[in-house]
Amino acid sequence: MRHALIFAAGLGERMRPLTEHTPKPLLPVAGKPLIAWHLEKLAAAGVHYVVINTAHLAEQFPAALGDGSRWGLRIRYAYEGPAPLETGGGMLNALPLLGPEPFLVVSGDVWCDADFAALPAEPRGLAHLLMTGNPAHHPRGDFRLDAEGRLHDDGEPRLTYSGIGVFRRELLDGWREAVGAAPGAEAKPPRFKLRPLLETAMANGRVDGSPHRGAWTDVGTPQRLAELESALRG
Repeated sequence: MRHALIFAAGLGERMRPLTEHTPKPLLPVAGKPLIAWHLEKLAAAGVHYVVINTAHLAEQFPAALGDGSRWGLRIRYAYEGPAPLETGGGMLNALPLLGPEPFLVVSGDVWCDADFAALPAEPRGLAHLLMTGNPAHHPRGDFRLDAEGRLHDDGEPRLTYSGIGVFRRELLDGWREAVGAAPGAEAKPPRFKLRPLLETAMANGRVDGSPHRGAWTDVGTPQRLAELESALRG
C-alpha cells in the first residue's frame, strides 16, 4: 500500500472545549499531535502518499503538518466544506486524490500500536478491517469475525472496528443503493456513513477482518485523552 487516507474532518463535539480552537487530530498527545503518531506509522509501513480530509478548522492542518516531507510523505488535503461529510461521503470526496490501488484508512481520532505493514496490501474482498476488543463505552461491538476471517453484521460475539483498515475504491461503487434515502445523501457533495456500504459488502461475503490484541484507544473525550497521555508518558 502506497496510499492512505486519514479521516480528520470531525467536529470533535465530545472533546469540547479542547476542540473549540483545535481539531481533535491535532491535539497533543505525549509531545506531538495525535495525527503525527499515524503519519509516523504510515511512513514506517512504506506508505508514501497521504490524503487528509478536513472540515472543522481545516486551515490548521496544512499549517501544522505542511506537505508531509518531515515524515518522508507527500500530504494532500481533501477539504469537505464547513460541515463534515461523514465517513462514506468523506471517502467518496477523497477518491479523486487517491490512486486505483487499495488504500489504507485511519481514523484521525484513534491511537493504536498496530503495525500497519501487517495489514494486507490487497484485501480478499472490498475491505479488510482491523478489529479490536470492545471498550467500556462500546460494549456491544460492531461486527462478528468468523473463523475464516470474514466479517458479519449479525451474530455474536462481536468486536469493535478500530477505525483502521484497507479499502478498495470499488466499495463506493454502489453507495447510492446502499444508503438509500438517508439524510444528506442527496446533498452536493453527498453526506453519508460508510457502515451501510460495509453491511452490503458483508452480506455478499466481501469484507474481511483481523483481530488486534495490542493497545487501542478511541480518543473521544478529554478523559480518554488524559488517560492516553498518562499511559504513553508511562
